[in-house]
Amino acid sequence: MGLDLPRFYKACNPSKPLTVGEVEDQQYYIDFSPVRGNRIIQSLQRTIALISPDEPTCQLFTGHIGCGKSTELLRLKAELEKQGYYVVYFESSQDLDMADVDITDILLSVAGRVSESLEGITIKLKPGYFANLFSEIADFLQTPIELNAEAELSVGIGKITAKTKESPKLRRRLREYLEPRTSGILESINTELLGRATTELRRRGKAGLVVIVDNLDRVDNRPLPSERLQPEYLFIDRGDQLRKLNCHVVYTLPLSLTFSNDVEILKNRLGGGLPPTILPMVPVRERDGSECKEGMDLLRQMVLVRAFPHYTPAQRFALLSEVFDNTETLDRLCQISGGHLRNLLGLLFGCLRQMDPPISRDCLEGVIRESRDYLTSSIDDEEWELLFQVVQQQTVKGDVEYTTLLRSMFVYEYRDRYGNWFSINPALEETQKFQDWLRENT
Repeated sequence: MGLDLPRFYKACNPSKPLTVGEVEDQQYYIDFSPVRGNRIIQSLQRTIALISPDEPTCQLFTGHIGCGKSTELLRLKAELEKQGYYVVYFESSQDLDMADVDITDILLSVAGRVSESLEGITIKLKPGYFANLFSEIADFLQTPIELNAEAELSVGIGKITAKTKESPKLRRRLREYLEPRTSGILESINTELLGRATTELRRRGKAGLVVIVDNLDRVDNRPLPSERLQPEYLFIDRGDQLRKLNCHVVYTLPLSLTFSNDVEILKNRLGGGLPPTILPMVPVRERDGSECKEGMDLLRQMVLVRAFPHYTPAQRFALLSEVFDNTETLDRLCQISGGHLRNLLGLLFGCLRQMDPPISRDCLEGVIRESRDYLTSSIDDEEWELLFQVVQQQTVKGDVEYTTLLRSMFVYEYRDRYGNWFSINPALEETQKFQDWLRENT
């Protein structure tokens, strides 16, 4: 059985994270933990299942957008389910407008998603507080939100969320109404929803309830009228409220917060003394510039397993000529990605849009050129100077440099036994601007 083209195309879609708990996706999963510095998902899992199984935990998870966080969190879900936990995983971006988020939005989103999931296994909880709140909200907003007395909690929250997501004006009015009631909402979620749910789940033999809130790392880094940036307001100023949910919670956070001056406050208020766990890139090179053999081997496998999931690594290499014109083309793809998993798949997908396998080196170089031109079109002279500093120092300092360099994907973060280090996106090293600077400084 050789290359199944339709399945290969589907498996290379860069916008779809692997759902590791599902059999079809499980076969494509590559464990990058040996080259990422530590066993990241294992530490989140151990904190819940071994260290604090009977007390709620709140853990923070971050990294570049597109570096594989969702896939790792879905793996965490699968591992915890094997240990008997009931896990509610959801993408918050489906409920929230990431340009405009407040604490009550996040709390209602959690309540709605948890209740919806529980209703699917016939645990139907109807918190009295919310029944009254929905009625008051409908009157206050003076907009028709049809809810009968028997409506499920998830239905009520869903209808309110849908109404306000499409109307910023309604959203502002709702927040004005809910803000002074945040403590009451939190208390109701904890006692009437999460507390009762955990009791019922344990009665059914489950070890406990875990909520994984993905995509909060996509919250816009915009300034609020208070002059605080939106992520700082949500996760630092209001972090103590997000921490108070009465179950195990894992939140994804914007990577920018790890460069904030208030990172210690974040660690203590929301992380309970623990800093955010960072998922770095897969290294294609070592600090000294030499090839990272183990990282490159794993990236090659990530590509080839999508073509030949039922084969051993050695067998996949033997079939490489069905996917690429030669080994050097595959190596070029892995190296130029810088170990950014979504970018690697994006480049591969770009080639597949132009030709059927085996992919030629010329086709790959054309896709790389297009991607590089798109990336460099937005870099000004000041940003180039910052990039040159990163090349010399392998560090990024402060939230201004973060916003400029990492958020824009100009620089990637890696981790080894000595700690974290930073390197320029390999695509930028091939620009004329960088090559000119390199000649002058060598």
